[in-house]
Amino acid sequence: MKFKTALLGAAAAVALTPLAAQAERGSDGHLNIIYWQAASILNPFLSGGTKDTEAASMVIEPLARYDENGNMLPWLVEEIPTVANGGVAEDLTSITWKLLPGIKWSDGTDFTAHDVVFTAEYCMHPEGGCQQETKFDGVQSVEALDDLTVKVTFTTPKPFPYSAFVGVESPIIQAAQFADCLGAKAPECTAANFGPHGTGPFRVTEFKANDVISLEANPHYRDAAKPAFATVTFKGGGDAAAAARAVLETGEFDYAWNLQIDPTILAQMAQAGRGQVVSSFGTSVERLMVNLSNPDPALGDKRSTLEGGPHPYLTDPAVRRALSLAIDRGIVSEVGYGAAGKPTCNVLPAPAIYASTANDECLTQDIAMANQILDEAGWVKGGDGIRAKDGVRLSILYQTSTNAVRQDTQALLKAWWAEIGVETELKNIDAGVFFGGDQSSPDTYQKLFADIEMYTNNFAGTDPEAYMGNWACDEIPMPSNNWLGSNMPRYCDPAYDALVAKMAQTAALEERAVIAKEMNDMLMQAGAMIPLVHRGDVSAHSNTLEGVRMNSWDSELWNIADWTRAN
Repeated sequence: MKFKTALLGAAAAVALTPLAAQAERGSDGHLNIIYWQAASILNPFLSGGTKDTEAASMVIEPLARYDENGNMLPWLVEEIPTVANGGVAEDLTSITWKLLPGIKWSDGTDFTAHDVVFTAEYCMHPEGGCQQETKFDGVQSVEALDDLTVKVTFTTPKPFPYSAFVGVESPIIQAAQFADCLGAKAPECTAANFGPHGTGPFRVTEFKANDVISLEANPHYRDAAKPAFATVTFKGGGDAAAAARAVLETGEFDYAWNLQIDPTILAQMAQAGRGQVVSSFGTSVERLMVNLSNPDPALGDKRSTLEGGPHPYLTDPAVRRALSLAIDRGIVSEVGYGAAGKPTCNVLPAPAIYASTANDECLTQDIAMANQILDEAGWVKGGDGIRAKDGVRLSILYQTSTNAVRQDTQALLKAWWAEIGVETELKNIDAGVFFGGDQSSPDTYQKLFADIEMYTNNFAGTDPEAYMGNWACDEIPMPSNNWLGSNMPRYCDPAYDALVAKMAQTAALEERAVIAKEMNDMLMQAGAMIPLVHRGDVSAHSNTLEGVRMNSWDSELWNIADWTRAN
């Protein structure tokens, strides 16, 4: 891999002309946001948690991002490069980004192509440890042709070259601030990871991990009239119900994220008249991640790694299929999500062109079939009703984050699994810890020191290439990569890796859709994960907060610079 800064002389500083705005910067005072899953870090490259990437999105930004309709927008660049405008090479082997002139970091220094080059070097460092490494799959080199021009060259033709530096999960970090934070040193740079300099509308004044972030308007933001809010409190902790109440009933907060609570209760809260519930559908799927490795604590450092060996019973396809068939997804969806959820058998449910129908068996609960499958596979019920085979009992440790809806789902699945002779121990972990980046914690979702875990994930934008690449063999979290990676099931199949490579070399949208469906189907039919609900994102905001454009394709806070207080 090559990273080259060939600066051809400093570009002249060009002042941006602010767009006409509703008020001058900071004139609307203070904004209170509550994400009940508290942010643990503000560096998306060291955490895959949505609460961390979204908190960071107020501060650090990508070159391009997606609006609420899934359209790609130039953000820190003049335009989206295409073959037609000469920004993408005709042979699809490179893309050239032209940065907007005059952009400053929040410390007042110039934002340049060198920062973009450094960001690639940071995430592609050979020592690993970058949570978003799949965004850079196929990247051969990143070069600064001058202060405002960045060229990304790919190892092979890249039909969809908008992965690196695009979307909430792939922002630009400042080279000067993170210069000593490469590779294994990345997690040690606490000051930078908690308070990155950014190009966004706000900058951090205080960061308390797993608690609260205080921010102020970035005095160097490119639009002199924005943001309208002078300061922001980004509060974490509590639960979804308390967050909803704080916006809809008490008015203590202006915006509450991810209101995963009983939809009937949410509607009742909204009747107080202080706020409104907003929702949108993207690619979010509540799913069970099945640990195909052995989580036995006796294995020590090899616990939940490929080196520790296969799982004692979840590597049996019969067990995984039976667990899935025993679930009534319709009830899970109705009880937990109402109109903001629908049953799914796919980890890739949208956009529609990518949605497979090959796995629809799971849409109908079939307890009898699940029992038959286990009987035929030799799993025999003992006197206590729990099945066993060769001395191995079907006893599952099932973990997720602390959340009323998730605990309800756990209870439902435990009851259904008991009907097929499976014992289940339930565990819930504080969301700030579960989705956090604390390398010393045994309870992060990456470590998966359990048999099955449950959470929601999605991808920014509308192209699933990087997302589906999350289950390649080299994406497995392990001690050697600081437990960073997105392949929680520890699924590893050369045939799947071959499809990842094939997708990266395929241009036609229809052909890409065929490959994406094949990848989805391979994962589903292998039982590496068990999808439950295609979730709509549900949040709420105060009736006095204007400019919110709910977005399931990027950060919900993607346009926070445009938020204002109603008069």
